[in-house]
Amino acid sequence: MKFGREYEVQMIQEWREAYMDYRSLKSIVKQVLRYHLQKQQHPYHPPPPPPTGETAPLHAASTGGTGASGLSRRVSLYRAFSGLTNRAKGGSPKKSHKHNNPLSSKRHYHLFDDDEEQAILINEDETGSYNTTFLCSAEEGGEMEVQFFRRLDGEFNKVLRFYRQKVESVMEEADELSRQLNVLIALRVKVENPNVDFPDINSLSSAPTSPHTTNRTPAISPMEVIKEMEQTEDKKVFKPAPVEMLDHIKLKIEPETPLSMLKCMIMGLSSEQTFSKPELKRAEELMDRAFVEFYQKLRFLKSYCFLNQLAFSKILKKYDKTTSRNASKPYLHTVDHSYLGSCDEVSSLMSRVEATFIKHFANGNHREGMKCLRTKAKREKHRITYLLGFLSGCAVALAIAISVLVHIRGITKSEGRHQYMENIFPLYSMFGFVAVHLFMYAGDIYFWSRYRVNYPFIFGFEQGTDLGYREVLLLASALAVFTFGGAISNLDMEMDPRTKSFSVITELVPLGLLIFFMITLFCPLNIIYRSSRYFFIGCVFRCLLSPLYKVILPDFFLADQLTTQVQTFRSLLFYVCYYGWGGDFKKRTHTCYESDIYKELYLVVAIIPYWFRFAQCIRRLVEEKDKMNGLNALKYLSTILAVAARTIFETKRGTYWLTVAVTTSTIATLFNTYWDIFRDWGLMNRNSKNPWLRDKLLIPYKSIYFVAMVVNVVLRLAWMQTVLGIREAPFLHRRALVAVVTILEIVRRGIWNFFRLENEHLNNVGKYRAFKSVPLPFQEVGGSKSM
Repeated sequence: MKFGREYEVQMIQEWREAYMDYRSLKSIVKQVLRYHLQKQQHPYHPPPPPPTGETAPLHAASTGGTGASGLSRRVSLYRAFSGLTNRAKGGSPKKSHKHNNPLSSKRHYHLFDDDEEQAILINEDETGSYNTTFLCSAEEGGEMEVQFFRRLDGEFNKVLRFYRQKVESVMEEADELSRQLNVLIALRVKVENPNVDFPDINSLSSAPTSPHTTNRTPAISPMEVIKEMEQTEDKKVFKPAPVEMLDHIKLKIEPETPLSMLKCMIMGLSSEQTFSKPELKRAEELMDRAFVEFYQKLRFLKSYCFLNQLAFSKILKKYDKTTSRNASKPYLHTVDHSYLGSCDEVSSLMSRVEATFIKHFANGNHREGMKCLRTKAKREKHRITYLLGFLSGCAVALAIAISVLVHIRGITKSEGRHQYMENIFPLYSMFGFVAVHLFMYAGDIYFWSRYRVNYPFIFGFEQGTDLGYREVLLLASALAVFTFGGAISNLDMEMDPRTKSFSVITELVPLGLLIFFMITLFCPLNIIYRSSRYFFIGCVFRCLLSPLYKVILPDFFLADQLTTQVQTFRSLLFYVCYYGWGGDFKKRTHTCYESDIYKELYLVVAIIPYWFRFAQCIRRLVEEKDKMNGLNALKYLSTILAVAARTIFETKRGTYWLTVAVTTSTIATLFNTYWDIFRDWGLMNRNSKNPWLRDKLLIPYKSIYFVAMVVNVVLRLAWMQTVLGIREAPFLHRRALVAVVTILEIVRRGIWNFFRLENEHLNNVGKYRAFKSVPLPFQEVGGSKSM
């Protein structure tokens, strides 16, 4: 793989704009090479003009041992923490010793050695920016080389500014983590050892041991549990944990359930601060996550530094090879002695974080500690590919078998065709809707990965637990196999003439499939992607209680998916009625559509997904005070009214309800279409450098975006079949037509998913957001400086 391609693959996509623009610099070098080749063929050919749009430097956007004894490990959990950065509060980052080099002065020059031809002069001004003077500009084609170094300086200064800002940011965050960890240690002492006396130093070393000591009551004094001995020069001193700081600390653990939220509201009215073991456990969990996330930031920052240094080295060597000069030596010398090459704060901080995490959160177990800190690389398994091929082949074979059986048996002309479509087809179509949605989601994952959309970070998946498109396709294929196999098992159209009923076993196959899939979804065993299943269940649960939970992207993204699966919700209701109070599954008959209760529930279940999104928008409006969330809530309110009007029109008919359904559906369709294209996709910006699109696009073919907009509008008109009374197509039963319309809506949602997440990814890139925000558990109150 060429370096340019490998360079882009290894980039942190959210920081893409802050990396050195290797491609543009390479293009200038190629122009220089073409000029030299042309000059050899035509010696007197005039030099080409400098590249357009390359005259100004780019500017970065602003960004906001396991060898110790068990006792020693336990003691380390209670020791007052000295900090990650070893600097005073509010102080500046410790400068690297490398900055004492004379070459790092405010103004310096790098020249060639005496026996080399001097080509460039590099100067650092008072602001810390570097400027290169090309000394051979009078030569033919020198303008392009001047342009190369001008562009190179712009990229170098951009990288330096961004790196310096990020280093300063992580140093400040390290100070805050140090203060938070000190409070956590004090909280451990307060909760686990609330009534500890502090004996003097001599009593500790002469503490008696009891012959009856057990593992549960070790023969140590309480002081050994909360103090750790430090070696200072020629004597030993004990440093107690600063428990007094808890008088000025307030727990700010975010409520995660409606019950805990209510409890926190009640506790907030009390002036007395209480500390308990559950709160300690929650605080430790948050601090654990914060350290892991902070370590990932340091890893990313170190990778950023190394990759940019490598890019500068590659492009300068390419330039030297093209021009037969030796400019890379002085310029790389400048890079090595700049803040980018000489700052070692990140490396030293990484070592400090590792030691701290292993001591305080892994009980001194180095292997377990590093296992938690390091990124869990996802392993591709060959059995996934094998099973995917096997199951997808089975699904295709079963689909062909169904088609052949329908043709051989003449089912389309059978008298029991209508009875089958009204009773059995809705049961199996529900699984089909879910399978199609999974296939579309697998396609989304494939294209997200191809165009470098960081969907695991956006959705908040745990590292190494996100499903790739192969895994999702495997699940969809397995679902299709079970569905087609079940459909073949009771494809009979006529009842047994002797019993005047259908076989009980085959008629219970759809219900058995539903129960099997529900058991699989909630299975507590670590099989079939348990972490992903539980993540999905958690999102569904938060959707059910939307107003009572803080809205995050996975929750409202899932709620949007559920609005596409309205027919699935109705099929679930039909399951309850058909196998419950309103049907006789042995004879394939039911009276669900005549039941007033069923009609009311039929309307309610169609509104529920839109209610989820409406409630989420109201919650975000209250929390964020953003009027756009209010407009989004109005959008879903209009959709609720449209769905209600269309559902009532299906049952009552009449001119009045037709007019209401058409009016509300038209308003909802226009509102939703506008929001899809303008807000969720961020397109139709006439002032963009890509007319009527965005300034930044991931797909290189602009026509794809226009096609997607047209397809979105067309597929949103699928409701017309319901409003205009198109109940049966010439070759399709009414239930099959409903299924086709639902599948079209699922396809539209799959297309929407890609562009919605693309827009979210680009927003993250624009704000350089590459990490999760982990709330810290403690808050300082009363102006105390103890933290």
